[in-house]
Amino acid sequence: MTANNGRTVRDLRRENRAAVLRRLYFDGPMSRYSLAPATGLSSGSISNVVAELLAEELVEEAGSVDSDGGRPRTLLRIAPHSGHMIGVDVGETRVRVELFDLALAERAHADRPLPTRGSEHRDRYDSELIAGHIRDGIAEVMEAAGLTPDRLLGVGIGVPGIVEHSEEGGAVVHGQPIGWEAVPLERMLRRPGHLPQEVPYFIENGAKTLGQAEMWFGAGRGARNAVVVLFGSGVGACVVTDDVEHGRAVEWGHLTVRVRGRRCRCGALGCLEAYAGAEALLERWQEAGGRPPSDTDEETALTAMLAAAYPDDDGGDPDPLAAAVLAETAEYLGAGLSDLINLFQPERILVGGWAGLQLGARFLDSVRRHALAYALPYPSGRVGIDLGALGPDAVTVGAAILPLADFFARGGRRLPAGPSPEPSPAWRTTLGTRLA
Repeated sequence: MTANNGRTVRDLRRENRAAVLRRLYFDGPMSRYSLAPATGLSSGSISNVVAELLAEELVEEAGSVDSDGGRPRTLLRIAPHSGHMIGVDVGETRVRVELFDLALAERAHADRPLPTRGSEHRDRYDSELIAGHIRDGIAEVMEAAGLTPDRLLGVGIGVPGIVEHSEEGGAVVHGQPIGWEAVPLERMLRRPGHLPQEVPYFIENGAKTLGQAEMWFGAGRGARNAVVVLFGSGVGACVVTDDVEHGRAVEWGHLTVRVRGRRCRCGALGCLEAYAGAEALLERWQEAGGRPPSDTDEETALTAMLAAAYPDDDGGDPDPLAAAVLAETAEYLGAGLSDLINLFQPERILVGGWAGLQLGARFLDSVRRHALAYALPYPSGRVGIDLGALGPDAVTVGAAILPLADFFARGGRRLPAGPSPEPSPAWRTTLGTRLA
């Protein structure tokens, strides 16, 4: 049966279930009485949907609340253990895999370190090595939690690069800076002996998954227009505006900031990433005469650079070379942020990623000052620039949101077997429900 607007009865039921699930997820526990005005559904529709969700054990009772002179009203909430998601962060120093329940509480995690920064990029990011780390990490967290594949809603993966989605082969990653040329990552992960075909993979750019996490649960909550910046070995950004309502990962790090400048790891000259990424920052310190540790990962090396530039009260002298490189980097980042301000006019810019969080406390004020100086007066007067709120593991949280949002958009129904679809834009729609 089809309604006048082209939607079927099945579509309406799915939308009603999705509305209830979203509202309970963000605002629960709630009673049936409260759900009706919150979702715009009739009391009869609420009763039918809740009965289905209770029978499927997606929703559970969570106590009661007094009513105005009547019987106490039963409260309902999402059942945390009725489903699980895995989030994966393919980072610069490690592959991190985390298993979450429906309440996004971590149940287990696994880390797979990558070779140190002295290794060649193509060896460090060998696609077979990365795919093996992901497969092994998924198996490890599922075993640690005693979880079977039928309890898994999906696997979300944040990767460096541009992600292409095809119906035949699933997600393909184009990550030129790390030597990935059309890597069929989903096909590599779906080799026999791993997860069943019915478990979907949702693969997206890591900056976008970071942005999703901050917009749902972090410093982006309540904002309609925001840019979330990922500052790690390289730099990237996720733009969420009224004109780009579903969020878009942009290759901000490959914006040209100096004509015929330093060669970027993507091969071009003068990219922002060649001056402001953590890898380039350490290289520039060494080129200036500094001595970054060479036998460790970038996080440890950047910590050493900060300690050299800003020694604690131990009587040591600051390293003027490190301090000068950091000061110049703050200006490059500020100039890069000014382009985002002028282009998208966000109300918030949030800086995340392991390097952004590590450096932010020291030089965010300087970055902010340069950004506002380079940007146009009108948009710069209406933007706040702050650090993200979710810490260095925000990418895995955002990756886990991908299957969760798709699950809600389908009304709590699982995907059929087959190649995974492009990640649903429903995460932004769900956020709109959260802000309503």
